[in-house]
Amino acid sequence: QVQLVESGGGLVQPGGSLTLSCVASRSILIITAMNWFRQVPGKQRDLVASIAIYGSTNYAESEKGRFTISRDIAKNTVYLQINNLKPEDTAVYYCNGVGQGYNYWGPGTQVTVSS
Repeated sequence: QVQLVESGGGLVQPGGSLTLSCVASRSILIITAMNWFRQVPGKQRDLVASIAIYGSTNYAESEKGRFTISRDIAKNTVYLQINNLKPEDTAVYYCNGVGQGYNYWGPGTQVTVSS
């Protein structure tokens, strides 16, 4: 079992930047892929970025260029940097770890983009 805890959310003005963190209770190298999702109330949870165990990254097509996923293996932490934030980025952002037979979620962190 792995626990994931997100942090770094908050209120940000449009055009600003934010870095979210996801700390895992165990080494992230035991997890096949670490992902960031976001969810707006009443809508489905959407994948925005992924980083695989070997370090390859993928992004939702609509978010390429503004989102950057990275990791610090020594700190068991995955990051999501979001640049040029827009009001439509307002959502709860969730960290997720998946592999064969497991699917871990963090409790989420709220990001609100507003002036």
